[in-house]
Amino acid sequence: MRITVFGATGNVGSRVVAEALARGHEVTAVVRDPAKPHALPSTVALAVGDARVPGDVARLTAGQDLVITATRPAPGSEPELVAATRGLLDGLAGTGVRLIAVGGAGSLTVPGTDGTVLVESPGFPDEIRPIALACGEQLDLYRAAEKVDWTYLSPAALLEPGVRTGRFRLGRDELLVDPEGNSAISMEDLAVALLDEAENPAHRRARFTAGY
Repeated sequence: MRITVFGATGNVGSRVVAEALARGHEVTAVVRDPAKPHALPSTVALAVGDARVPGDVARLTAGQDLVITATRPAPGSEPELVAATRGLLDGLAGTGVRLIAVGGAGSLTVPGTDGTVLVESPGFPDEIRPIALACGEQLDLYRAAEKVDWTYLSPAALLEPGVRTGRFRLGRDELLVDPEGNSAISMEDLAVALLDEAENPAHRRARFTAGY
């Protein structure tokens, strides 16, 4: 497939790029500042653009099979996530190009509760609440989108660099936890889950989650 990736230089995005290349796909990585150092492989095509600008999105995704967004704003700039989501949806509206978005875990319901979402559960860290709430707004925008073929991937509660095992579980809107109550997945395995979905769509216009 011909894949355009927004947020390709980030923690998750770089692993998505690596996984896509390993599977033989053609990857175009979108960067806002071409002068900024990056560690993308030489086989990746670089393009300059901004997900917040619908015209950039339309230009950079024309003729592509898939768009992946793994953008994550810096602390204090969380509203940029919603702006980027609007730009992507407007730029892809009516084009037929599929979009897979890496979102957050905060909007997943906690097992064994009356439907409490993770961001509203006791002990949720205050320092990540702003991005969790922004991700919730992001998901709401996707669910309201009628002109884009979207999929939203929520990770487990703990998402960290790790190893690629290829072994994990999938769910829909409930947080996945292990027998000890832990919820985690490596960034490498999240990339595997994303590319599996890209190659074999099972969650069109829906959210799904991955965890151990």
